[in-house]
Amino acid sequence: MHVILVNKDGKSLKRKVGFSWTTFFFFFFFPALFRKDWTWFGILLALKILSVIIGYASGIVLSIIFGLTYNKLNIQQLLKKGYKPKTLDMENILRKKKGYIDSNKTFFESNENDFLHQ
Repeated sequence: MHVILVNKDGKSLKRKVGFSWTTFFFFFFFPALFRKDWTWFGILLALKILSVIIGYASGIVLSIIFGLTYNKLNIQQLLKKGYKPKTLDMENILRKKKGYIDSNKTFFESNENDFLHQ
């Protein structure tokens, strides 16, 4: 399931909601690299290097952890930077997934599909 996030300048980004299979099956820092998420890229690359030093099992554990969390972390970071779900339906998708959006945060009026002017 995907959502589209839009900033005030009209730039839109499509993001997957839920488990990140790319993060799990490939080196877990690649999605951050492709999304130009430099903060998480650095953190995940350092963890990958550390997992190589520590051993194979730690790499598997980290792949599972970040497969479960990276998409949520990235969406939360974009929302903090001013991106908003494109539609009320997309906001509701994020609301249904635990932890993506604060329960008291609202981007749309209940009966309209436009951004609130904040």
